[in-house]
Amino acid sequence: MDKGLLIVLSGPSGVGKGTVCSALRKQMPELVYSVSATTRAPRVGEQDGVNYFFKSHEQFQEMIKNDQLLEYAEYVGNYYGTPRDFVEETLASGKDIILEIEVQGALKVKEKFPEGVFIFLLPPSLDELKGRITGRGTESQDTIDHRMTVAVDEMNLIKHYDYAVVNDEIDLACKRIESIITAEHCKVRK
Repeated sequence: MDKGLLIVLSGPSGVGKGTVCSALRKQMPELVYSVSATTRAPRVGEQDGVNYFFKSHEQFQEMIKNDQLLEYAEYVGNYYGTPRDFVEETLASGKDIILEIEVQGALKVKEKFPEGVFIFLLPPSLDELKGRITGRGTESQDTIDHRMTVAVDEMNLIKHYDYAVVNDEIDLACKRIESIITAEHCKVRK
């Protein structure tokens, strides 16, 4: 049996990774979603074990110590990480798995899984990105400014990715990603 594809969807905060990933999973129900662990507080409507595994800083430190994370990163004062076992078991079973993670985490995954498919989600413009972050209504001005500075730095790392997809319209972004996955399955592998 062939191993599944590890698909890494990444991009700056506020670009719409979560929205695109949710829409993609509706179009491709066979795609397994890797739930990340985080120390940030849940947003309204988020559920533990569905959107994230919400952990205390102490619990997260224990996961790091026990090598239970494929990658982890600190971002704006909180930790985010990918539980290792679930990803490895899914790939071994022949199923594709998608990681929706921040840029720092994606680059760490690339070190361990260079054969993964790395997709960078771009905003149509920086003004649009700022509008999306501000539109959440959950961030202070200092946090918004910090996120924008980090976003520009992250966009300069696009050279480490296999593909770039502009998130101008959700359906179009999903179609582009679906085409990438189809093409990757058709590759002649050595």
